Amino acid sequence: MIKKFIDKLLGKASASSRKASPFGKREDVPVSVHGIDRSLVDQRALDVVHTLKQAGFEAYLVGGAVRDLLLGLQPKDFDVATSATPEQVKGLFRRAFIIGRRFRIVHVVYGRGREHEMIEVSTFRAYLDSADAEQVAGNERTSKGALAGMTHAVDASGRVLRDNVWGPIEQDAARRDFTINAMYYDPESQVVVDFHNGIRDAKKLTLRMIGDAATRYREDPVRIIRAVRFAAKLSGLGFKFDAKTLEPLASSRNLLADVPQSRLFDEMLKLLQTGHALASVDQLKAVGLNTGIYPLLDVVVQRAEDPFVKLALQDTDRRVGENKPVAPSFLLACVLWADVRKGWSQRLNARPGQRPPPPFAALQEAVDEAFDARIGDVSGRGKLGADMREIWMMQPRFDKRVGTSPFSLVDQARFRAGFDFLRLRAQVGEVEEELAHWWETFQHASDEVREDMVDAQRRESPAKSGPGKARRVKRTDADHPVQASATLSAAEPADALAPDPRLRGQSRDDEGRDGAQDDDRAPASVGFGSAFSADSESESESESESAPAKKRRRRRRKPTGEGGQGSESPTAD
Repeated sequence: MIKKFIDKLLGKASASSRKASPFGKREDVPVSVHGIDRSLVDQRALDVVHTLKQAGFEAYLVGGAVRDLLLGLQPKDFDVATSATPEQVKGLFRRAFIIGRRFRIVHVVYGRGREHEMIEVSTFRAYLDSADAEQVAGNERTSKGALAGMTHAVDASGRVLRDNVWGPIEQDAARRDFTINAMYYDPESQVVVDFHNGIRDAKKLTLRMIGDAATRYREDPVRIIRAVRFAAKLSGLGFKFDAKTLEPLASSRNLLADVPQSRLFDEMLKLLQTGHALASVDQLKAVGLNTGIYPLLDVVVQRAEDPFVKLALQDTDRRVGENKPVAPSFLLACVLWADVRKGWSQRLNARPGQRPPPPFAALQEAVDEAFDARIGDVSGRGKLGADMREIWMMQPRFDKRVGTSPFSLVDQARFRAGFDFLRLRAQVGEVEEELAHWWETFQHASDEVREDMVDAQRRESPAKSGPGKARRVKRTDADHPVQASATLSAAEPADALAPDPRLRGQSRDDEGRDGAQDDDRAPASVGFGSAFSADSESESESESESAPAKKRRRRRRKPTGEGGQGSESPTAD
């Protein structure tokens, strides 16, 4: 007792009291120790930090960017933490937007369109005990009205619903999840501020949760998924979970039931689209979370060893590593293709005595069934769902390589995604490699080469089985009876010509009238053979007494002038 009193007078804290402090101990680490290369920092992040400091606020790079810089990696995103409130931050930048309800942050935007870059700025948050927070009975949706005026609120399970109370930097550090994500880097002084031995854990390749892990998972169950994602990303460097961090991980999965489905869907996409999809699947299996996080993620883990899905995951990791864009619609279309293909095949194989539906209609029904069973109402009815449908519905069209179909298909907005899907199908032997190679050549070829490719494909296409369709013979064709009759000798009787079945209306009553109808479309100077002479015309007129004659439109001949040339207008006697 006396020792504690003396230590208190001398400003010394006992080991137990130091251990109980949630704020850790601040340590300013110089560049000579941490060795961060400042040239790896994005210039826009430097501008944000400089602007905030010029305005009199504290500002640091924070989170995963500092961790990656410490490990010698190039960060993909840069986040800034500051003592300025969201409103103060917004007032310092021309294009800044306050977003979020649970955590209010500011997005500072540079550039426009697809080339834009966003720096996320958050305000230092106060360390608050969940027991002191206001409690609501429902969740984000059912308690919107009650949450509107709250700055710190939790639900019945202790999950934080509102957390917008500002505080000093040491309290903000205690609010972060892992020690390696709780370091603050000032790029101007090049000092790293470390409260929880993050640099030590980074050197020891250890993933350790700040505070009691079970309590931190309860505060925000999404930390369970984030832990897996960090472990997958850093597994290649040799990082392992701290024992106290790993122990409650799998048993806390039931807490995810209270998290909104849309947030879980977004976390699933982060897990699969950060360039470590295969490693994330392996981590989920290793820590016992291969089921129970999110239904669609369960399907991904279950099918990860399927050759088609595994190729899609590898392709996604490759594109991220090459700084190429990736679309969640493509990866999810690959994961659910087995369901769509099965439903499509079942519909095309109709029962005996039943007529199968058209292929495209059957495919559409199979797609609807897959969405209802696997995705539901989260994102399957929005743009992501529309893109997935287009990729699937495009697959039968790749089989059509004649006519105008290839030209219209290659101009589709989602053609490249549909073709990449076809390419993966060819790699696993679902379609012929030649088909994917043909489309690869076609999409990059000139218009002339494309025409040649389509013509060659038409010539190579096997002829359709069954009798061919009768061709209609025109008067100018060499095999037309009129042209054939002109070559007959004058002595040969006119009825020697047999009726040609390709002529329309070649019945006994119409033999004379066909010549009159064709005469309306042909020049007056066309000569007729003996089979279509004046005698046959008079013969048809006599036959018309027993059958109603068709009205015959006669062509008016122009009067001829001298030299046999027609005059421009009729002449009068």
